[in-house]
Amino acid sequence: MLNKSAIKNNIVTLSPQPLFTRLGALLLIIGMVVFFFISQLISIYIAGKLVLPTVKSATVSNIFFFGSNDGTVVSISIMIGCMLLIAISALIVRLRGGNLTQYLALRPFSLAVGMAMIGLLLIFMIGSQALTYALDKTPLDFVDPLYQSVSSVWLLVLAMVIVAPIYEELIFRGLLWSAIAEQFTSTSDVGHRGAIVASLVTSAIFAVIHLQYGMYEISTIVVLALLFCYARIKSGSLILPMLLHIINNGAAMWQYMSQVA
Repeated sequence: MLNKSAIKNNIVTLSPQPLFTRLGALLLIIGMVVFFFISQLISIYIAGKLVLPTVKSATVSNIFFFGSNDGTVVSISIMIGCMLLIAISALIVRLRGGNLTQYLALRPFSLAVGMAMIGLLLIFMIGSQALTYALDKTPLDFVDPLYQSVSSVWLLVLAMVIVAPIYEELIFRGLLWSAIAEQFTSTSDVGHRGAIVASLVTSAIFAVIHLQYGMYEISTIVVLALLFCYARIKSGSLILPMLLHIINNGAAMWQYMSQVA
C-alpha cells in the first residue's frame, strides 16, 4: 500500500514552488525523450570514431550501423551518453532555480526500507524469470553481438550494469518524475495523485524507449519501472531506485554470462 504521509513528504520537499508549469513539464518530457535518443546517436558516433577501424573512410550511416553492434563502441557510448544526460539534467534544474540534490532526491535512505525493497525486487526477479522460462523467451539476445565483439567483457558489464542504471534513474525517477509529481502539490490530496501520475507516465515512457525488446519484455519493464517508482516514494530517495536497477541489471548480466561461458 502507498503511504500517503510518506508520499506527501516526498513531494513537498521537491521545492517550495513547482519548477515547471504543466506546459513546461510536458515540454520537458518531450525534450528529454528526444535528447535521450539524440545523445545515443551522438555517443555512438563519437565512440565509433574513436574505436572502429578504417573509420576515416566510413560514412556516418556505416559508423552508426557497425558501431551499434560493436560491444566496445556501445559500452563507451553509454558512458558518453551518461555524461551528456547528467549535464543537461543538472543544467535544466539549475536554470529553473532549483536545488539539484533536493529536486532529484539525491539523499540517503533508510536501511529497513532498502532491505524491504530489495526483497520485493527479488520476488519480482524470481517471478519474471519463471514466466520467461515458461514462455520460452530470450530477452537478452540483443547482447550477443555486443558480448562477442567487446574488447573487455568488464567494460560491457560496467556500462550496462552500473552506468546505464545511473543515468536512466536520474532522468526517469529523478527529473521527469519530480516535474510531473510537483504539478499536483496544490490539490487537496497533495502528493498522492502526483506520485501515481508521475509513476505511471514515467514507467510507460521508460518501457517504450527500450526499442531492443519485444512486447513481453516491455510489459515486464513497465512493472519493474513501477517498482523503482515505489522505491523512490517509500524511501524519498533516488539512490535506492538506482541501487535496485543496478542489482536487477547485474543479475540479468550474470545469468547471461553464465549461459554463454
